[in-house]
Amino acid sequence: MNFSGKTVWVTGASAGIGKAVTTLLAKKCSTLIISGRNEQALSRLKTEISHNGLQVYPIAFDLQNEASVIEAYTTVKQLGLQVNALIQFGGLSHRSLVLETESEVERKIMEVNYFGTVKLAKMVLADMVQNGGGLLAATSSIVGKFGFPYRSSYSAAKHALHGYFETIRAENVANNIQVSLIIPGRVATEISKRALLKDGTEHGKMDEGLANGIDVTKAAQRIIRKLENDKKEILVGGKELLMVHFRRWLPALVYKMASKVNPT
Repeated sequence: MNFSGKTVWVTGASAGIGKAVTTLLAKKCSTLIISGRNEQALSRLKTEISHNGLQVYPIAFDLQNEASVIEAYTTVKQLGLQVNALIQFGGLSHRSLVLETESEVERKIMEVNYFGTVKLAKMVLADMVQNGGGLLAATSSIVGKFGFPYRSSYSAAKHALHGYFETIRAENVANNIQVSLIIPGRVATEISKRALLKDGTEHGKMDEGLANGIDVTKAAQRIIRKLENDKKEILVGGKELLMVHFRRWLPALVYKMASKVNPT
């Protein structure tokens, strides 16, 4: 998609990759809808990226709460905005073994990463079909391609996104719907700090792998470039991305590596 003159809605815009992508898109599109849970962070971001001619609409909502997702969508409709691209970065990870993870934590991970994400995409998709096309992009993970210790429900939710959004693509070729899955590996963001432990409390610290990951602005530049070129899957990271290719061609090697790797 050529973002020039377009209205783009970015979720997870207040931090991490979402914020970096939003900052770069501010130089390209004409209207930005920026969403996340933190209203103050969204307000600060609006101030940071605003310039003459760019319209910025901060709309806070919680992916875990379906009513909140619907309310955000309704607000966009009431503003009279026609969304040309929806790029979703909102998500939540966890750090706990399968046998020790409480069910409430698993449900929350699925609500945020899967159900909330697809709910918003489905509503926006209907408008895009009616309006002649658009871009839907969702953020998966390399663990959306294979299982990984301490990431059971997160991995499951990201696997599910692949099936859902690939189906959207297959069903809507004639409707001019571009669908892309963004697949980060280790990018230097604070997602691990907000990750949930087995009882739902926050992990509160940076994983070493993420701390040494690629720069978030570099990741954002790659994502935007690939979206502009209609790339179906956008891998972003460093040498850990090799695991995705190994999983396809040498699955037995990945099974062995995943069982031995340090999950942080």
